[in-house]
Amino acid sequence: MNAMNDQASAVRAGEELPIDKVDAFVKQHVTGLQGTPEIEQFAGGASNLTYLLRYPDRDLILRRPPFGHRAKSAHDMLREAKIMQALKPVYPYVPAVIASCDDASVMDCDFYVMERIHGIIPRHNMPKGMVLSEQETRRLCLNVIDKMIELHQIDYQAAGLAGIAKGEGYVQRQMDGWSERYRKAKTEDVGDFEQVIAWLQAKMPAKDVATCLIHNDFRFDNVVLNPDNSSEVIGVLDWEMATLGDPLMDLGNTLAYWVQADDDAVFQSVRRQPTHLPGMLKREEVIAYYGEKTGYRVDNFDFYAIFGLFRLAVIVQQIYYRFFHGQTTNPAFANFGKMSNYLEQRCLRLIAASRL
Repeated sequence: MNAMNDQASAVRAGEELPIDKVDAFVKQHVTGLQGTPEIEQFAGGASNLTYLLRYPDRDLILRRPPFGHRAKSAHDMLREAKIMQALKPVYPYVPAVIASCDDASVMDCDFYVMERIHGIIPRHNMPKGMVLSEQETRRLCLNVIDKMIELHQIDYQAAGLAGIAKGEGYVQRQMDGWSERYRKAKTEDVGDFEQVIAWLQAKMPAKDVATCLIHNDFRFDNVVLNPDNSSEVIGVLDWEMATLGDPLMDLGNTLAYWVQADDDAVFQSVRRQPTHLPGMLKREEVIAYYGEKTGYRVDNFDFYAIFGLFRLAVIVQQIYYRFFHGQTTNPAFANFGKMSNYLEQRCLRLIAASRL
C-alpha cells in the first residue's frame, strides 16, 4: 500500500523562505547534497510552520515559527529540537534532527532541519483508497495509544530531560495559565467560561498522579504510519509543547480531539482525525485501556476530560481573537468564536453529568 497524505504544496504568500541562505546552511551540515532545493509547505496549523526541502536525491523538513509578532517564550524552536535530539535514542519514533540554527543572518528566526519520515498521516479521513477493516482499525487505534503510553514510561532523567520543566505542581500551573489565557483572549461575542473554570478549580486533584514526559498534542494527525503496514506507527511529530507533567493531563488533552461516531453534529463538523471509524475505541474505552496498561487510577477522569476541552477552547479562542481584531484575515477562523461557545456548553453538560 502506497497511499500517502503528508503531501506538501506551494508555499503560501508571505511565508517564503530565503532559498539561497537556507540551502547554504543545510549544506554545511549535510554532505553530498546537490543542486538547489525546491521548497514546498505543509498545510494546516496556526502554530509553527513546516516546509519540505526537496533536493534531487533527498527530502528534508524545516520547522520555523509563524511570521509576525509572537511572545518571546512561544514557538521555541531550539527547545523543540533539543528535546527531539535527547528523545531519539530512547524513543525511535522521533524524527532525527540534522541541525538547528540561531543565526539571524540566515533567517529572521531560530529554526531547525530534520529528516523526513515517509508514511501516512491520518488526518480528517484516511487517505483516499485506503479502507481498513474494523479489526485493522482497532489495531491501529491501540498502537497509537501504546505510543503515548511508551512515551509516558520513558526515564526522562536518564534521557537528560529533567530540566525542561518545573515538574510537580503541573496541574495547578496548567489551570492558572490556561484560565489567564482565556480571559485575555475573550471577545465580546463568546462566553466567559467562569463556571467551567470554577468547577475545574474546585475539582482539581490535590497533586499530580505522576511526573513524566508528555507530548501535549498527541493526536492521530501527529503520527506517521508505515505505508506498507497501516497499523504500524513509525513516527511521532510536533514536539513543540512537550514537557514534564501529569500523564492524565496529556490523555485528557488528546481526548478533547477524539470525535467518535455517536457525537453530535457540531462536534462531528470539527473532527480532524479518523476516530469515528468502526473499530476505533470510544473515549471511555481509551481511558479504561490506558488505566489498565499504566496502573494509574482513571475512575475520576472527568476533571481531565473537561480540562482538555477547556484547553482546546482557549486555543480556539486565542486564534479567534486574532481574527476578531483583524490581525489575521484567514476565513477558516471566522467560526472559531461559535466553536468556543460550543465547547463551553459541552463542558457544562459534562459538568452537570459528572459525579465528582
